[in-house]
Amino acid sequence: MTTTTTTTRKQLEVVRDDQSPQKWCVLLREDVFRRFMAQGSTNPTVQKVFGGASFFCPLLFGKFFDPSDAFPLWEFESDILLSGLRSSGQTCIDWFQTDQDYVLKLELPGEGKNNVQVYAENGKVVEISGQWKQQQGGESNSLKSTKDWRSGNWWEHGYVRRLELPQDADSRRIEASLTNDLLLELKVHKINKPLDSNDNAKDKDPM
Repeated sequence: MTTTTTTTRKQLEVVRDDQSPQKWCVLLREDVFRRFMAQGSTNPTVQKVFGGASFFCPLLFGKFFDPSDAFPLWEFESDILLSGLRSSGQTCIDWFQTDQDYVLKLELPGEGKNNVQVYAENGKVVEISGQWKQQQGGESNSLKSTKDWRSGNWWEHGYVRRLELPQDADSRRIEASLTNDLLLELKVHKINKPLDSNDNAKDKDPM
């Protein structure tokens, strides 16, 4: 008997008007992160969300970098920054660019239905975030919790990675899709560059 695997793919809304001005105001320091990981050493979810192979790990790129600070991802080659993880087969992360787009593919942490959100911020930053642990407060405060967790010690409830957009990225044309609530693909279109004026002149018939 053969079994068929159903693949579900859905488009995600890219939010452009985030009403949480205090988000990420608490910086994640390296000593705080190491204590947090030590305390959560027996928690498999913590290890999956922030472990070394996760896109949201502050140590992903070889040295500590607060994920709530914007990182210029597309200035680096993924096979160079992730060479150690790739050689050991520990990562499901890739980013690259084509003539038309900047592309990022990654496996999201967490169990079950993913609540990842994608934001475009001031045309300069794209942000990926989600919750791995709900705040206490009950269903009546669920909406408030969703907004508030990013304003405190956010790593105790969620994860984030903020990325600096290249200069020729078109922040108005960002597409995000999620496959099987696990694999996120982010595509940022490049700004269409006009032809060089000299090239235009060459195309014209001589007088």
